[in-house]
Amino acid sequence: MRADIVPGSRFPDYELTDTEKERRKLSELQGGDPMILLLSRGHFCPKDHQQHLELAAFYPKIAVAYTKIVTISTDNILEGREFKAAVGAQWPFLCDPGRKVQKDLDIQEYTDPHHDPMIPHTLVLDPGLVIHKIYNGYWFWGRPSTQDLWQDLREVTRKIRPDWELSAPGLKEQWEKGDKSHFWPYDEEAAREIEAVVSASHR
Repeated sequence: MRADIVPGSRFPDYELTDTEKERRKLSELQGGDPMILLLSRGHFCPKDHQQHLELAAFYPKIAVAYTKIVTISTDNILEGREFKAAVGAQWPFLCDPGRKVQKDLDIQEYTDPHHDPMIPHTLVLDPGLVIHKIYNGYWFWGRPSTQDLWQDLREVTRKIRPDWELSAPGLKEQWEKGDKSHFWPYDEEAAREIEAVVSASHR
């Protein structure tokens, strides 16, 4: 892995094509949430299938926790589409058959010249694509379990959510004054949309 790709640094904001043939930037997919980023060997690898199957089963928890997940592989669009369908994934798969990410990050798996994949990595990112944790998955046990991810995402969420602890000094007073800037969703427009939906559902 390139020497500057370390915890605390910003991961490159790659723009790649997804399995629906749409160009997607990592920053747009992440928004303001934590993100799990998988740099995958691709559809041919049984280890990658196993990891993705476990994450697909874990996905309902990822979704309710306002966390994003993205897979990047060296698959072409057809292979990426088949990989995504085979594991039942509900998140974006970005395709990089030109190996832009592999070359830029210096993660060519040179021990497999036939497939020429990336060395698989799993990254946990703070908002802004800031790297929180990096796992090297060349060997399967180097990949994070869902429990590892749970611990990492607890740390990230505690750090970025000002309303993590509702008993923190001053929070209740802010709420009672109508200042909801420190409460999810933190964005006034989003808060108004949510309030409108809730109000409509009670009519």
